Amino acid sequence: MKIARVLHQGEKKWVLIDGDVYRVITSLCPWENMDIYPESFSLQNTTFLPPTIPSKIVAVGLNYQDHIQEMRNTRAEEPILFLKPSSALLPHLGEIVYPSGVSRLDYEAELAIILKRSIKNDTFDEAQNAIWGFTICNDVTARDLQSKDQQWTRSKSFDTFCPLGPWLETEFIENNQTIQCKVNNQIKQNSKISNRIWKGVELLVFISSVMTLNALDVVITGTPSGIGPMKVGDVVEATVDGIGTLQNTIVHH
Repeated sequence: MKIARVLHQGEKKWVLIDGDVYRVITSLCPWENMDIYPESFSLQNTTFLPPTIPSKIVAVGLNYQDHIQEMRNTRAEEPILFLKPSSALLPHLGEIVYPSGVSRLDYEAELAIILKRSIKNDTFDEAQNAIWGFTICNDVTARDLQSKDQQWTRSKSFDTFCPLGPWLETEFIENNQTIQCKVNNQIKQNSKISNRIWKGVELLVFISSVMTLNALDVVITGTPSGIGPMKVGDVVEATVDGIGTLQNTIVHH
């Protein structure tokens, strides 16, 4: 099932995407139990919102060997974690703001996991059962600031630096799906999620050994090689087969 958050007639709603219409979910906590109301409306009359309301976004760096090589780094013994603030969230079709003072703004297409319950020190099976669905993230990065700071918080955390969406797919199963990024319809990243070093559930187990992950939290699972700069006016599309395409445009500060 494809589940989205949208703004419709001034109201924020969880909806089930059913062909060309949205069916309203009336449950207060649809990640626990979904009640579908008969009301439906056209996709044309809505604005997308990020498909979750997380307490935190946990990201994984250097999880594709080809990306490790292009960054001239070495493979870590354990996943490298960093956080992006929820204030960085941006929906499908939203505008990524190019901050003043930044000289290089990069795209990073990633597969993302959204949780339906809290986990802490979970086993593999427990973590697997905690997944609500998968979506797509563009881990926007101010590459010059990342190099300057020698750590990743500032470069990853500007408002609009975490486009997420367009929806979450509850029936997605990690396998060998293609992950791709296009800038102005030119392919820049093209890989398979099977090329990740640590798979999604392995990351959940590791992260939950460090911190509690809450329902609706997001884990983004790394980007493949091919990262590169974006400029104002560019249209950026991150795609994962079996989920869809997240599209955003770069604008001036």
